[in-house]
Amino acid sequence: QVQLVESGGGLVQAGGSLRLSCVASGRFFSFNVLGWYRQAPGNQRELDATITTGGNTNYADSVKGRFTIFRNNAENTVDLQMNSLNPEDTALYYCYAEAYSATLYGNYDYWGQGTQVTVSS
Repeated sequence: QVQLVESGGGLVQAGGSLRLSCVASGRFFSFNVLGWYRQAPGNQRELDATITTGGNTNYADSVKGRFTIFRNNAENTVDLQMNSLNPEDTALYYCYAEAYSATLYGNYDYWGQGTQVTVSS
């Protein structure tokens, strides 16, 4: 089974920065895509950023120029550096992985438990 363990959420003032980290693990799994999504109360879960094993990135328009995603393939970690935060960024942030199972011969989606980010005005 795959485990995604997140850290780094918290409370920050508008204009501040936070860095989220996630460690992915799972025996007989490789991680094609790692990323971060957010979900604010009453809203659907939405993309912030993803990154492939090869380093290709995809960002939501709302975070381009403010957020940067990093990945360490050797350690199966993915970080999200968030700058110029505003109150609209307040949400529960989830680590995401598209993982390939070497025993089941397929790709599967996994989610972390979520880490809260709150931006005060």
